[in-house]
Amino acid sequence: MKRWNIMVTGFGTVGQQVARLLEQRRERYRELYEADVRLVGIVRSSSGLYDENGIDSGKWANYAHTKQAGNASWNALEFIKSVQADVLIEAGPSEKEGGPGLTYIRYALENAMHAIAISKGALVVDYAGLAALAKKHGTALKISGATAAALPTIDLLQYNLAGCEVKRVEGIFTGTTNFVLTKMMEEGLTCTEAVELAQKMGIAEPDPSYDIDGWDTASKLTILANAAFGGQVNLTDIERASIREITLLQIETWKKHAKIPKLIGTIQKEANGTVSVAVELCAVDFTHPFASVSGTTKAIRVETDVMGDLLVVGGKSDPVAAAAAALKDLEHIISR
Repeated sequence: MKRWNIMVTGFGTVGQQVARLLEQRRERYRELYEADVRLVGIVRSSSGLYDENGIDSGKWANYAHTKQAGNASWNALEFIKSVQADVLIEAGPSEKEGGPGLTYIRYALENAMHAIAISKGALVVDYAGLAALAKKHGTALKISGATAAALPTIDLLQYNLAGCEVKRVEGIFTGTTNFVLTKMMEEGLTCTEAVELAQKMGIAEPDPSYDIDGWDTASKLTILANAAFGGQVNLTDIERASIREITLLQIETWKKHAKIPKLIGTIQKEANGTVSVAVELCAVDFTHPFASVSGTTKAIRVETDVMGDLLVVGGKSDPVAAAAAALKDLEHIISR
């Protein structure tokens, strides 16, 4: 039975859910893939935890709730090097410049370690470079958790539609934003009130700007465009709409004209082969496929040359779903 040692970098809510699911699924991996999968290393911003025999739930739960002390001498990369895992799962925060996650993933791919990215920062900054490293060194770079998580996007485009020409992709890629718009339309809440409700429910972050100003959708589109279309899209070049300034008067006007507001991300492959990307606030008709996509639910619609159009709706928007998407990628790796 092959042994698979797993390292998780970033151990917030999502990282902890990865650890929990890994433990729950150990027998599944053994039975289906004859794989002995063990979480052996965890990296936080100023400390690490290692056990060559595997870190059980008691150990990692205690570690997760232990307050970190500042440690100027702590070197996360040296810790990662010492663990020598088979798979690195990057679950740290998504930083605009790539952050430590970019360094961790680069090291992994260069050193016989497969990488699964949940955070988006590294992929937004240098997906092409990371993919080239993976190809050069025979390692895998998996990105389901960073591209709408439980909503299948990258697998749909790269595997399910293999051989097709995908002409256009459009979707609702940010559950938080869709929740806010739904509450504004259905309950007459202001944007601020809807965001506060989302925060109380654990849907929105303390700083919601990344979601409501379109950055989350734009980041996912950047990764998808570059990974599935071979584009050279830069996040800062994307036309990006925000829902921040929507007024109750606009909401009433949309209702009067039987329209529903949605923040829609679009990837368009042009006739000359170039790829264009946009994040737009659209008022869609009630007959539009996205009109009934409410709450935190997400959706993707794909236009192809020979398989027609496809619509996928659903996928939870929470830390468990993000972790599960990453472990879907893990199963693809260990089953090869």
